[in-house]
Amino acid sequence: MSQAELTPLAVPRAPRRALWTLGILRSELAVMFRRRRTLALLGVLAAVPVLIGIAVRIETGDGSRGGPGGGGGPAFLSQITNNGLFLVFAALSATLPVFLPMAVGVIAGDSVAGEASGGTLRYLLVAPAGRTRLLLTKYVSVLVFCLAATLVVAVSALAAGALLFPVGEVTTISGTRIGFGEGLLRALFVAVAVAASLVGFAALGLFVSTLTNSGIAAMAATVGVLITVQILDTMPQLDAIHPYLFPHYWLSFTDLLREPVYWDELVRNLGLQALYAAVFGSAAWARLTTKDISV
Repeated sequence: MSQAELTPLAVPRAPRRALWTLGILRSELAVMFRRRRTLALLGVLAAVPVLIGIAVRIETGDGSRGGPGGGGGPAFLSQITNNGLFLVFAALSATLPVFLPMAVGVIAGDSVAGEASGGTLRYLLVAPAGRTRLLLTKYVSVLVFCLAATLVVAVSALAAGALLFPVGEVTTISGTRIGFGEGLLRALFVAVAVAASLVGFAALGLFVSTLTNSGIAAMAATVGVLITVQILDTMPQLDAIHPYLFPHYWLSFTDLLREPVYWDELVRNLGLQALYAAVFGSAAWARLTTKDISV
């Protein structure tokens, strides 16, 4: 038999590996989004914009402007009464510092440690996909959750805002007015930017998850790191290190509501998240590839 006749037998190997990896990813996503814990986290995130909208509606009575200055509170809160679309921006501003990263910390912290504590990690590590592909699958699934959680907040806020308040043209931070359609597009870009802001923290949580065989310990440690870093980011005595802390540029998504868009801090945020993802992703890979699968 000639070499040309033998060659086709070796071709399907790479596609089989790709299909195996996609199969693991589909299975991982299905398991993750079927868990009651995941559904509970998404439910809480969906409830936050509704509660904000109801509180603003009650405070303003008939939904009119709450006062001469529009009131204080979180960013965009004073504009909600004039345009329900601003509830999307206010809800993301309110959930990004605490609720969204805590939900991501729970999912990321449990990603590998939860498998170890459940006794399934050893079987996953000896599967044909290998350790590197398993880790990549876990990370991609956490990133999918980041996007899903952010969209849940945005969609819930959009629905509540449309029901409770008038919607229409959007006044940007720069004072210019854009159409409702463009405002919706800006809201989508904002949601994507918020999800991208969690990329570095997701990698950090994944790394913590490889350090222990206890899912609860990994989740607690990840959330603990989040709280500690956010406290450090508020201390003026440590302003020299603030630009290197992963949550420092989280609220840079507000620059998407300027006309024209101010890109400097958005780019810094994405670069910082990429750096954290590279560093802690590499650390997670180094840890998992040397992890003893007999325990």
